[in-house]
Amino acid sequence: MHWLYLAIAVVLEIAVAVSAGKAQGFKHRGWTAATLLTGALGTYFLSRALLTFDVGVGYALWTSLAGVGITLLGTLVFGQQLTWHKAIGIALVIGGVVGLQLTSAS
Repeated sequence: MHWLYLAIAVVLEIAVAVSAGKAQGFKHRGWTAATLLTGALGTYFLSRALLTFDVGVGYALWTSLAGVGITLLGTLVFGQQLTWHKAIGIALVIGGVVGLQLTSAS
C-alpha cells in the first residue's frame, strides 16, 4: 500500500507544480486554491508512505519522481523542449532512485 500512497503523492506533487505555475504568483484564486489543496493532499499521502519507507529514501523518491514527471509533462503537454542533456539527467535521476530503493531496508 505504501507504493500506492507514494504514487498518489507524486501525482499530486506534479499537480502542485502545474497549479503553482498557473496561479502566477498567487494572482489567480482558483489556481492558488488548487496549489494549496494538492500540496496538502500530496503531503498527507507522502506521510502515509513514510510510515513504511525510510524518510530519506521516501522523500528522495517523491521529489525525484515528481521532478521527472513534471519535466516529461512539460515536454508532452506544454511544448517545452527535451534536450539530450535533460534526457541524461532524467536517466541519472531514475538510476539514483532505483539505487536508493535497492539499497534501502524497505
